[in-house]
Amino acid sequence: MVLKQLLNGIDYTILKGNKETVINKIEFNSNSIEDNDVFVAIQGFKVDGHNWIENAILNGASTIIVEKQIEIKEDVTVIKVNHTRMTLAQLASNYYDNPTHKIHLVGLTGTNGKTSTTYFLKAIYDYINKPIGVIGTIGNIVGEESRESKNTTPESLQVNGVIQEMINQHINHCVMEVSSHALALHRVEGCDFNIGLFTNLSEDHLELHKNMEEYFNAKAKLFEMTTDYNIINCDDVYGQKLIKKIKNSSAKLITYGLEKDADIKATNIICGEGYTHYTVMTPKGKTNITIQLPGIINVYNSLAAIACAYCSGISLQYIKAGIQSLEKIKGRFEVIHKEDDYKVIIDFAHTEDGLKKALETIRPFVKGRLILVFGVYAPEGEEGNQKRRLMSKVAAENADIAIATSDNPKELDPMFIINQMAHYLQEFGAQYKSILDRKEAIEYAINMCTKEDVVLLTGKGHESYQIIGNKEIPFDEKEIVKEIIDKIKNKKKQY
Repeated sequence: MVLKQLLNGIDYTILKGNKETVINKIEFNSNSIEDNDVFVAIQGFKVDGHNWIENAILNGASTIIVEKQIEIKEDVTVIKVNHTRMTLAQLASNYYDNPTHKIHLVGLTGTNGKTSTTYFLKAIYDYINKPIGVIGTIGNIVGEESRESKNTTPESLQVNGVIQEMINQHINHCVMEVSSHALALHRVEGCDFNIGLFTNLSEDHLELHKNMEEYFNAKAKLFEMTTDYNIINCDDVYGQKLIKKIKNSSAKLITYGLEKDADIKATNIICGEGYTHYTVMTPKGKTNITIQLPGIINVYNSLAAIACAYCSGISLQYIKAGIQSLEKIKGRFEVIHKEDDYKVIIDFAHTEDGLKKALETIRPFVKGRLILVFGVYAPEGEEGNQKRRLMSKVAAENADIAIATSDNPKELDPMFIINQMAHYLQEFGAQYKSILDRKEAIEYAINMCTKEDVVLLTGKGHESYQIIGNKEIPFDEKEIVKEIIDKIKNKKKQY
């Protein structure tokens, strides 16, 4: 590809060199550069790509794209733009020949429920034998291949590349979880979304967005990028706010919910220990549905998927069959052990709202004690303190025993987090225990478990690692629980 083709539609200035340069590929990591690559220097939160230009040139970069006025002596082409991160998204789209314009693309955003909604929707498409690609928290699915992903929504270069792979495999539909980070940091800039879906909004990611208004506005950007439908949870306060904000959108509005007068609505809800039954009402009829996941939260998640499928022209008969075919979702209300007098459930709940819903969902079916193991990652400062306080309050009010431990402490002092959680748990009158090491905390919870108790591990869900400092430490809770229970059983055999 010639550089001028890559720069199509981009506002730029050539500082040196020319746009007839033949280029290989695009990179924003200087260590990944090969001969004739384009290096895009991005100003990150911790690393400034402009400081790595020399390394990129040493590795073979022929073109450097910058947003700062910078002098480069080497014989390379240098292009200046106003915003390199936004430009990266435009370059990626051009490089892969605008793949999001060639696929039916659904974008899901919200604090909770994105992953579950994605898998309900995928189950519908699987049932009707229509391949659908997935980009999201648990990973990216292209055809039969599932890959891990570091971010809910990858960088724009990866987003466009993965979607192009889907097209190459004749996959005509894709559902993408769109995080507030992705929207604020232009990872989906220029993507052509047929459908935008909003699940809910509660406090999260305030280390990036500073306040709820900024967080909401980041989420709302998705609904300026849709062409066909905007699907919104009208029971959510921020859903109502979003409906008003996008009232002049050319995309058609479809609402879903339980309480308000929604287009897609659930009634006659019956919640069981491992299932939920309800009647779904749509503009084209109604039907009874039984999902294999418990709780009102999964009524909302399945309704969101139903609304998506409805807008995509799938019949209610097939929607019902697809929804009912989904047996479980990795790390979401997942029972990982239910024998030998132990019942252990894992869930990704990592916000106040998510934790509350998880505990409320499980509570009616616990005959003994509900034992919670949880951690709270939140940034330093007032927002972080408030999140730890509110999640500790939820734990105190909804669990019989709360065990405060580490989640992904990242760069924070884990002891500081634990001590603050303990302070708030005590303030709210919880019966609690503080254990810094998460494996020890899980072992403590299981050891105290009796036949009718339930242990709920939250915060990690599908994750198979802990982030401590800047390192990912292997940490698979399923394996850890199995190891602990096996150890207890072997110890009992010795007596």
